[in-house]
Amino acid sequence: MGRREQREQIFKLLFRVEFNQKEEMPEQCALFFEDEENGIPEKDIAYIQGKFDKIQEKLPEIDEMINTTARGWTTSRMGKVDLTIIRLAVYEIKFDEEVPDSVAINEAVELAKKFGQDESSGFVNGVLARFV
Repeated sequence: MGRREQREQIFKLLFRVEFNQKEEMPEQCALFFEDEENGIPEKDIAYIQGKFDKIQEKLPEIDEMINTTARGWTTSRMGKVDLTIIRLAVYEIKFDEEVPDSVAINEAVELAKKFGQDESSGFVNGVLARFV
């Protein structure tokens, strides 16, 4: 599984945070990895779980960054898909030394095209451009 596919799986897992309490997330993660529809190879589970855990740990800090950087928008006003994509990208930009900023933004825009609404890619790009 390539990095793009791993990132997509992390996005899908991170999206569940919007609908579940923090205490429920270990069970949600187990269900996510058991779901054959996701088809995640055993060797990729540790990477995906590890990165998800790091992002979830930093969510309050990431949300604060988004709220202070995105002009005219707060996390509570953003669509859940767009917010999840932005959270993932902000984590990669600010905390993940392995991912270049331009790659994080490009991958976020691609996720927005695939999972978001028509305007999502432009919105995500605009918000993330303010972080670099």
